[in-house]
Amino acid sequence: MAAESLFNRPVSVQVRCQGCEERRLNVRVNIELLSISNPVHKKDLAVRLTDDTDPFFLYNLVISEEDFQSLKSQQGLLVDFSAFPQKFIDLLQQCIQEQNKDIPRFLLQLVSSASVLDHTPVSLNVVETNPFKHLTHLSLKFLPGNDAEIKKFLASCLKCLKEDKMMLEEKLRRTEEDLTRQLSYTQQSLSEKSRELDKLKNEWTSHTAALTNKHTQELTNEKEKALQAQAQYQQQHEQQKKELENLHQKSTQQLQNRLSELEVINKDLTERRYKGDSTVRELKAKLSGMEDECQRAKQEVLSLRRENTTLDAECHEKEKLINQLQTRVAVLEQEIKDKDQLVIRTKEVLDATQEQKVILEESTEKKQSHIEKLETTIKSLSAELLKANEIIKKLQGDLKTLMSKLKLKNTVTIQQEKLLAEKEERLQKDQRELEEMGQSLRVKEQEVSKLQEQLETTIQKLEESKQLLKTNENVITWLNKQLNEVQMAKKLEPSAGTHAGVRAAISPHGMPDRPSFPSSGISHPISPLYAFQNFPEPAHNKNVNSQCPVPKVQFNTQLSKMTRCSDVPAVTAAAHPANKENGDNLGLDSKYFKKKDDSIPLRGLSQNTVNSEFLKPYLTAKAQPSPKAVVTPASAYFPG
Repeated sequence: MAAESLFNRPVSVQVRCQGCEERRLNVRVNIELLSISNPVHKKDLAVRLTDDTDPFFLYNLVISEEDFQSLKSQQGLLVDFSAFPQKFIDLLQQCIQEQNKDIPRFLLQLVSSASVLDHTPVSLNVVETNPFKHLTHLSLKFLPGNDAEIKKFLASCLKCLKEDKMMLEEKLRRTEEDLTRQLSYTQQSLSEKSRELDKLKNEWTSHTAALTNKHTQELTNEKEKALQAQAQYQQQHEQQKKELENLHQKSTQQLQNRLSELEVINKDLTERRYKGDSTVRELKAKLSGMEDECQRAKQEVLSLRRENTTLDAECHEKEKLINQLQTRVAVLEQEIKDKDQLVIRTKEVLDATQEQKVILEESTEKKQSHIEKLETTIKSLSAELLKANEIIKKLQGDLKTLMSKLKLKNTVTIQQEKLLAEKEERLQKDQRELEEMGQSLRVKEQEVSKLQEQLETTIQKLEESKQLLKTNENVITWLNKQLNEVQMAKKLEPSAGTHAGVRAAISPHGMPDRPSFPSSGISHPISPLYAFQNFPEPAHNKNVNSQCPVPKVQFNTQLSKMTRCSDVPAVTAAAHPANKENGDNLGLDSKYFKKKDDSIPLRGLSQNTVNSEFLKPYLTAKAQPSPKAVVTPASAYFPG
């Protein structure tokens, strides 16, 4: 078993016993990591509490990995067993740092349930203190050492003390040898230094005697030189004195001459002074006049400042009016921008309608080609299908009516283009009026009133266009109802020959039931064209869906909001038995009844579209009779 010492330091602990006062105690905390290899390699953490002053104070704690898991779950620890010793040592170091403070933040508490620490279990708590609550970070339960453990601990302590004693004796012996060696060396050096000192003293006395003799001789020589120099200086002083007296006399004569000249200059200056006094008096008189003028000017300045303040106030008010007018101009410019955007949107609508017009023309061409194919196939049939050919001709008439509807739509688009041109002219006029607004404020107000009047007129025209579109919708619904009535009348005509001829052509599965059209609110019968639905077709027509594409036409919301037109009804044929000889269903190809879902929605406009669904096939096991058509009121444009 190997032991690795991790921590061994004395720590100040607060001892709390039941019924006793709290006291401080220095306890040595020893933390060791024990590694055991027999029979299984594992590690245990051993913590021991001792007192250096009391050898019988011994508390032990051994934590294995299994014990640590239970401790972790009980106290909510967040570290593993491998990191727990270092975290525990960190908490002890924080307690050591805070133990000398009056109010420590971290402290160790040794809590015992007995009145005295005498062979009773204790708990070592690491507590963090704050003004609100004492938080216990860790609580470890220590068991007191029994006699065997205490003996073992005392034996280990005695062993350590003996080892320390041997080490100290060895150190003492070494230090004594070193000190005796140093003492002998210092005594030798001291005797040598004393000899050198005696030599230096003798040398110093002889040297000082020589220096004194030398200095006395130099002193006598310097005194003789000083006396000679003093005599020379006296002679020089007398000569300089005579020279200075001569210079003084010359300077006094020069000063007298200068004084006479200054007296003459003084007389001239006094005369100039009198003249200057007279000029000063004159200037004072002028100055008094100028001061009077200055006071008058100041009064004028005050009056001008008052006028200036009033003018500033008026200018400020005018600036406010200008700002208000500028805001009005900005609002009007924004309205013009909005109108420009509306014009752009209407142009986009026109482009979309033109594209849809092209698509409709292409679809009509395809339908005409398909009708020609149907006519060729019908000619190849027997004479029993003649009445079916008459029905197809009637369907061609229906297509012509649809073309007439397209012409009506084209007329509506032309009217919209005219209205757009008129609106562009009005927008140009508005822009010209806005340019004229910058000239004067009064003209701006008049132009704003004009613009309001124009807006009212445009609103009235919009309402008129809405009414016109409503009438167009009524016309379309009337046409649909007329078609329904005609097809119902054709269906009700009894014909035994046609029943027999058609039975040979349709499939044994029968005719489809009548589909309902919720957009119009009327259940329309299906056209007899469905009796010939599955004629042989070219290869490129077999994989097409069974709904006919119908493009959606979208109109400008500023002109009108068009409701969705009711679907084009279809007329159903009576049920006929299947043609047992060929077993094929005859009729139009299903791709011509496909509904087109790729209509182009326009931004900024409501998605009111005009949808037309052509001849939806609804095939069922048996054909059912259709009810009578709903009676509709007559139209003002197309009377019944």
